[in-house]
Amino acid sequence: MIEAKAEMLIRRPVAEVFEAFINPEITSKFWFTSGSGRLEVGKEITWCWEMYNFSSKAKALAIEDNRRIVIEWSGFGKSTTVEWKFTPHSDSTTFVSITHSDFHGDDNEITKQIINSTEGFTIVLAGLKAYLEHNIRLNLILDRFPDAVRHREEA
Repeated sequence: MIEAKAEMLIRRPVAEVFEAFINPEITSKFWFTSGSGRLEVGKEITWCWEMYNFSSKAKALAIEDNRRIVIEWSGFGKSTTVEWKFTPHSDSTTFVSITHSDFHGDDNEITKQIINSTEGFTIVLAGLKAYLEHNIRLNLILDRFPDAVRHREEA
């Protein structure tokens, strides 16, 4: 299977790290700007990146508390699968692994999607790490495409 992967150790307990991806009030501090609700199995929600005037749908297929989240996601237009795995390393650290799969298109399109996904989820994990470990909002997603934000503000 062809997939994109990003991983990082977060120096926080697994329950706190897991909650950061389930609860849009927390996730909006390091990834998207708003979410229509908590991730729940079978429930479709919308994640918005308001600075880019972009949104996508996500539907949780599986949630295992503090262990695993699997969603169907329309981040690249067609439905793909994203899986988060949370592995406690001690009472206060968690290794997060994000795997994105089921890409669509020709070889060039799939390659671009894999590169973009790996880069994107690495940025998400870096933002999560800064926020949970140091209470710093780095605005990494906002700053990733400054020209897109600037053009939108000028319009």
